[in-house]
Amino acid sequence: MSFATEYLAQLEAFAATFGVPRVRALHLPPEHRVRGNRGEFCALELDDGSLGLSFVLLDDSLARLTHEIDSLGLAGADALQVARRYERDSGHWKTVGFAAANAITRCLFDRAGFRPDDSADSIGQMNPGPGDHVGMIGLFTPLIDRILATGARLTVVELKAELAGERLGYRVTLDPAELAGCTKVISTSTLLLNDTLDRVVPYCKGARSFALIGPSAGCLPDSLFARGVTLVGGIWVRDREAFKAALLAGEPSGAHASKVALTVERYPGWRALIETAAQTDR
Repeated sequence: MSFATEYLAQLEAFAATFGVPRVRALHLPPEHRVRGNRGEFCALELDDGSLGLSFVLLDDSLARLTHEIDSLGLAGADALQVARRYERDSGHWKTVGFAAANAITRCLFDRAGFRPDDSADSIGQMNPGPGDHVGMIGLFTPLIDRILATGARLTVVELKAELAGERLGYRVTLDPAELAGCTKVISTSTLLLNDTLDRVVPYCKGARSFALIGPSAGCLPDSLFARGVTLVGGIWVRDREAFKAALLAGEPSGAHASKVALTVERYPGWRALIETAAQTDR
């Protein structure tokens, strides 16, 4: 069973108990302001204010959403119905569906009074060292020097053929099988959108730690933990209005959100969250 199928089943269970708010709006970054880590994510907002993020730069997703947003019929839509498009659709609708699913997750977290722990660092709390072989899924350019400075060996797995080759101190490959010898793995959360998660995870079984990070990693992590992921790192929006304003303007939004991390040891599980939410609701 795919991650998407399992994730949606968990959200269905939450919705069956409580129902979920309807969609208020989809917030998009301006196309002309996409650069660095700005403008890479959209945010879908529910009527209760819950926000769910999704990476929006796969293929032509941002362009299509920008041009079609008025015809998508999202305002007032059933959020769970939109979230189901993450499982059954592709392209820009898959992106929107994932954002909706993540917004429902935030709704569940808030109803259960659960907040993930703040993240200790930007490299998934891996603490790499000279004896480690770090596998990086997706080229996190800002993290390269930090990892190499620890003395760890680094192998990067990419989908883009033009990035493959030897670099100063590390190499980029298109072959996920090269992850098999890695002691620690850090991955972009884009794996959850580009249908590569279940293809690369089997090669990471030997890793002592496997961190999946990125602003769109705001999902229920249960099915990721079951696949061997040990940490899911995302962001927690603290100031919703300021965050939306920054996103819409293509400006940095970090001042309005915190980096957070979910680990197997510190996460109660989706069933326990629903039970807690039910008790709180009485």
